[in-house]
Amino acid sequence: MKLRAALLAATLAVSPALAQDNLRIGVEAGPTSLDPHFASLITNIAFARHVFQPLMEQDAQQNLRPAIATAMRVVDDTTWEVTLDPRMRFHDGAPVTAEDIAFTIARAGDVPNSPSSFRYATRPVSAVESVNPTTVRIRTHQPTPLLPNFLALVMIVSKKHGEGATTADYNSGRAMIGTGPFRHVSWQPGSPVVMERNPDFGGTAPAFARVEFRPIANAGARVAALQAGDVDLVEIVPPDQFARLRGDTARFSVAESPSNRLIFLTLDSDRETSPFVRAKGGGPIANPLRDARVRRALSLAINRDAIVSRIMQGQALAAGDLGPPGYFGTSPDLSPTPFDLDQAKRLLAEAGLPDGFAVQVNGPNDRYPNDEQVVQAIAQMWTRLGLTATVETRTRSVWLSEAAQLKYSVNLAGFSPNPEVLGMLETQIHSWNPQLGLGTANRGRFSNPEIDAIIQRARTTIDNDRRRALTQEATRLALRDHTALIPLYFQVNTWAMRRGLTYEARTDEMTLAFSAGRAPR
Repeated sequence: MKLRAALLAATLAVSPALAQDNLRIGVEAGPTSLDPHFASLITNIAFARHVFQPLMEQDAQQNLRPAIATAMRVVDDTTWEVTLDPRMRFHDGAPVTAEDIAFTIARAGDVPNSPSSFRYATRPVSAVESVNPTTVRIRTHQPTPLLPNFLALVMIVSKKHGEGATTADYNSGRAMIGTGPFRHVSWQPGSPVVMERNPDFGGTAPAFARVEFRPIANAGARVAALQAGDVDLVEIVPPDQFARLRGDTARFSVAESPSNRLIFLTLDSDRETSPFVRAKGGGPIANPLRDARVRRALSLAINRDAIVSRIMQGQALAAGDLGPPGYFGTSPDLSPTPFDLDQAKRLLAEAGLPDGFAVQVNGPNDRYPNDEQVVQAIAQMWTRLGLTATVETRTRSVWLSEAAQLKYSVNLAGFSPNPEVLGMLETQIHSWNPQLGLGTANRGRFSNPEIDAIIQRARTTIDNDRRRALTQEATRLALRDHTALIPLYFQVNTWAMRRGLTYEARTDEMTLAFSAGRAPR
């Protein structure tokens, strides 16, 4: 009995110390796959960054900093020289080589069944060459000024462990051999992701030895888990609860940062008939979304200030551009479209639709803060315009799949340019062109040859001032003249944590265990 009591006392004595070295994070959703190249989604990339690393990575403000590479420099218009950090080793002890980089770039854009390919990032590369054990040259088909930023989202994998490996092999953990600050422990879809600190990591060691990411889809439930002590840190805090947690300094701390993620509406401006656009009586109708006047009318009928103040409770910034103020390539004169219902009605009449039409607004109900409420509000605003507007929202996985299959006429979406407005133009505005790797997320299939030509010039322009001017020109044409999509607002990213912890808030929304730390005592 005495021995049992002594053992129990010893266990209790060490438990707090052990607990302090573990970090439990409540996240909105787990990854759709552990394969770091399966889907170019912020959530998946964030999880991948724990086990794997890119050549150069983005810091909390999305500025590039060393990771596997200490530097990337331009040799000429189509050649980049990459200096590898000799300290970086895969989890099996092997150094990173040019073969690993070449294998990664070849694989990343060609993963079977990918719902959102990394092809846009890897297609510019024509060759990867080894100069010496720590120097690699990457050659591109044409000048590619954003190559370091593109590759900052592509995690380098081991050729030895990745050659022949499938997405299922990564999901099972068999191929999860990276260079990152954590090592994979366990994961099943819908279950927590568990990782342990990599003791041989060549960079700054994470503050916590073990981390567990617990998917808690409901925002209120995440906050409740934090308040109950079931988790230590949560992301995407509802606006009203964020204010309460911020005020409870005896128990909690908070972190927030403006986001570069634009929340917007995609519009089917391509098909002659659209699946969820009908005449008000329910009969078929030629797709009115192909008319720029109709698209402009829909934008004018949205009260962005009301969405920001009432639905988002101030945790958003009304948008009129593809990037937030100060972002490279934004235009000071592109302010949010003013709410003007009378002008919207005049434009509909000019387009031959004085009585409106019927439309369904689609979107997710668990992907962005208050996403379903925003979709409902837009439908109500369009009802006042004279449309018969209905709503249908889907869970994240279903919504993502159906949007990729172009099943929607109008869809609430979000995207973060990387890290220039040009990234938004290339993926969302340029005509869909899988051969060039452009328009890869253009779900409305907007297409304009003049805008395409400007985007293509911008993406091969190394000179920053000239590239900025071309970006602004293309954006003005796309938004002001053609309403290629409807910008709504930029999110504000939020985190909350138990007292004693810190979190470095990020513009890219990623929740990273190595961004968490202990507050000084």
